[in-house]
Amino acid sequence: MKPNAAQLQRKVEQSIVLLEKRFLERNELIRLLFLAMMSGENALLIGPPGTAKSQLARAIAQLFGTEHWYDYLLTRFTTPDEIFGPVSLTQLKQDQYVRKTKGYLPTAQFAFLDEIFKANSAILNALLSILNERVFFNGREKEPVPLLFLIAASNELPEENEQLAALYDRFLIRYEVEYLKTASSYEAMFNLPTEPLPTVFSLYDVKDVKETAPNVTIPESIVYFLYRLKQDMEEKEFLISDRRLKKIAHVWQTSAVLNNRDAVTIWDTVYTPHMLWDVPEDLPVLTEIFEARFTEALKAEIESELPLRRYQQTAARWMEKESDLHAFQFKKEIGAKMGKEQADNYRNLLEVCRQEVEDTARELRGRLVEWQQKEGDLPAYIYKKNYFILNVEKYAVKYAHLRIEGERILQMLQGLYRTIFDREIPGVEYDYTL
Repeated sequence: MKPNAAQLQRKVEQSIVLLEKRFLERNELIRLLFLAMMSGENALLIGPPGTAKSQLARAIAQLFGTEHWYDYLLTRFTTPDEIFGPVSLTQLKQDQYVRKTKGYLPTAQFAFLDEIFKANSAILNALLSILNERVFFNGREKEPVPLLFLIAASNELPEENEQLAALYDRFLIRYEVEYLKTASSYEAMFNLPTEPLPTVFSLYDVKDVKETAPNVTIPESIVYFLYRLKQDMEEKEFLISDRRLKKIAHVWQTSAVLNNRDAVTIWDTVYTPHMLWDVPEDLPVLTEIFEARFTEALKAEIESELPLRRYQQTAARWMEKESDLHAFQFKKEIGAKMGKEQADNYRNLLEVCRQEVEDTARELRGRLVEWQQKEGDLPAYIYKKNYFILNVEKYAVKYAHLRIEGERILQMLQGLYRTIFDREIPGVEYDYTL
């Protein structure tokens, strides 16, 4: 069943407000965890103890009013019985090795596993199938696991170990959590709300989103965007598996459902850098790679409103002929001799140049004026594109940069026209100081 997008948006926005009041400087993480949960992906939080990782995970579960919550701190000595439930003695007497899983991880809908990389091999093997396939092998039986969302935490990254590497790869969403940084947060920390969180969601909200997401179209332009992103990463010696790329695309589909769209757009990709890194130190470089591709894709998306590529091509084409046309004008002024056919060709070329540059400059000037008017309401425009976006101003700046690029092209056209025809383009006055 397709979810009620407007109703779901109100629930998400209400929940974000509730959590932001309780968890300071976790604005981006909160949005990322909601996106992970709706996508059915696991999230890994890397950071020191005392950064409210388990508390945040528990708070998200409370918003669903569920009692099927499980959390545990793993150590090297944790046994499978503590995570998956004790072996049934009754079944054991009948030569059946079956665990009593009620109240343990295999029956949980929400779970938090702290220090997950301290788990031993006996636990790791069972965890892999739960995290990836949502099944638990209980004796001879393959039992479905109702797990909607699992958050794991660790103070450190896993050591070089094949089993730990396989476990690490099961976490698409990765986030480094740090201690509070601002004085205002420390001041507010002593006056945080303590009342229980209300039930905002039902489990059907998540199930409806999960059922709808696979039907969302991924346009060819977005597939190409993902492919180019992969290429850029490989040029910097970052490797990413095909499975991980497929999961990233699924998160984009989920974002499209949450924003009431039937197809993925570039706006559904904004949190992708947190799905790319292996170590936190790589995040700045990967973010830079992503942002370059994002800006390029954004420019392509708005081609219908501000076709910069076409304007740039027109300017470049006539800039190549600028010297020849200017030379012809100069020869004409001083009365230099020239063959009739050559002169006629240059006159025709000048007329084509004049008409095309004038028309292009007037059209570009009109688009830029409209664009300036739109910039006043850009935050609301961007928020409608994806209400999970946190720093709307960051993307408004990208639009401003595109407008500035358009202004640069307009200046090129005006300079070209001035050089060749020794006058300004009529009707293309523009205030560059705005």
